[in-house]
Amino acid sequence: MALAMFCFAIVDTIAKVLTDSFHPLQVVWMRQLGLAAGIIIYFLFKGTRDLKSSKLHLQIFRGIAAALSATLFIFGIAHVAITDAAAITFVAPLFVTVLGATILGEAVGIRRWIAVCVGFLGTLVIVRPGLESFHPAHLLIFIAAFLFAVRQIISRYLSDSDKTATTVAYTALVSFCILGVFQPAVWNSPSSSLHIGLIILMAILGGIGEFFVIKSLELAPSVTVAPMHYTLIIWTSLYGYLIFDQIPDQFFWVGAGMIIMSGLYILGREKRKKKI
Repeated sequence: MALAMFCFAIVDTIAKVLTDSFHPLQVVWMRQLGLAAGIIIYFLFKGTRDLKSSKLHLQIFRGIAAALSATLFIFGIAHVAITDAAAITFVAPLFVTVLGATILGEAVGIRRWIAVCVGFLGTLVIVRPGLESFHPAHLLIFIAAFLFAVRQIISRYLSDSDKTATTVAYTALVSFCILGVFQPAVWNSPSSSLHIGLIILMAILGGIGEFFVIKSLELAPSVTVAPMHYTLIIWTSLYGYLIFDQIPDQFFWVGAGMIIMSGLYILGREKRKKKI
């Protein structure tokens, strides 16, 4: 999972660079190329039996949510610091807790609800709505995190009936096809070798990152590997400074700390509950 976050940080950094020259819809489609290509290669060797799903409508909906989540995130990082965007995505586990309680009927105690509130308060500290530092694109990142949580809730629901490979395949192919519809309207052919190299690297690392996530969840429970998601802030802070000359202020670190601590507390409670 830590390797996946390392890959995703590079992918997000490249995506932000590419938004200066390409439409965000084109960038997010090119980002999905690696995963879609990997799925197609997988089917060439393994056959298409993993495309059989008992809940096809949910698989398609998850793919739509993935496409929309990725699109909103790319639109967002075109306008805000990549470190801010990464920190805001940390609210996804908090959304999972809320959705798990309201949709799946999972039991959530008062202490976890308090942790959720602290985490959302941390997001407000980072974006500071109403102040000069606030940008509407922060809301796009926030919505993207919510849709990412929706994907996780759907995955939980599908885990009893469909294979992991089935869910990944539909997510990759549905999102790739949906985003492909918009490409004729926004397409700008890459002309420089630098752009071509960045696009190829982004697609490859995006696919590798998704593979590492899936493999980590096969090797260990989600509550064990999920905290590694927070290592993303290390790499995005580094790349934000080296490439975009962006240095997070003290409010960022306070807000990020609040989100991370609340997320770790919720994951800890979840792990303890599963042991019981």
